[in-house]
Amino acid sequence: MVEEIMERLDVVKRTFQRALIIGLPAEGLGKELQTRGMKVVFADSSARAAEALGGVICDDDRLPFADHSFDLIINMGSLDTINDLPGALVLCRRILVPDGLLLAALVSAESFPSLKSIIMQAEGDRVSAHIHPQIDVRTAGDLMARAGLTLPVADSDHLRLNYSSLHRLISDIRDVGGSNIMTGSLSLIGRDVYNRIYSLFASHSGTDGKFSESVTILYLCAWAAHPDQPKPARRGSGQVSLKTTLSRPSEN
Repeated sequence: MVEEIMERLDVVKRTFQRALIIGLPAEGLGKELQTRGMKVVFADSSARAAEALGGVICDDDRLPFADHSFDLIINMGSLDTINDLPGALVLCRRILVPDGLLLAALVSAESFPSLKSIIMQAEGDRVSAHIHPQIDVRTAGDLMARAGLTLPVADSDHLRLNYSSLHRLISDIRDVGGSNIMTGSLSLIGRDVYNRIYSLFASHSGTDGKFSESVTILYLCAWAAHPDQPKPARRGSGQVSLKTTLSRPSEN
């Protein structure tokens, strides 16, 4: 996530002065921003992580900062685990200076499809949610626009992981906050169901004994509104119809 975020930041041709890093304790990211002359503030909902970085303990949807406090906000891996995602995006817009930049990375809804499939097979008619609900690319773009952020861009990167142990896969999901933490919706997996999941895990593994799983990382980029930002063309102002463009013969 850090590498991808830095690549996106590098293509922005402007200088930032004050940055807020929210989420995963990316100390290396903070040091890199400081070498670029930025003053960096850390914020995390974990008291241990925040204190280790000398940061602020807070939730993403309860950011205790004044309006227009930062010109850059980077959120690392926590937007998909908060109570009020639209509210968190609104807060980011509010504490950004006009034309300030928001960059974020989080696990997308397209993640863990293989594990989800074998859990559903193992549970049969009594399917329950065991992985925390997440958002997809389209929803992320819509939410940024609804929050009043401008020029929103959402894209994703797919990672292929191979596991020889079901326990290790489940442990990794828990470590990133990916297990179901919704209040009142906890449904424990019984021993019989777990044994069926274990058998399906083994049967879906390759000849090398590895179970292939994919994780999709969602990346968000948006700006706080500013009068000098480029504006989309007025609806209906186009001079050439899409039908005409698509009907033109391709050139070899």
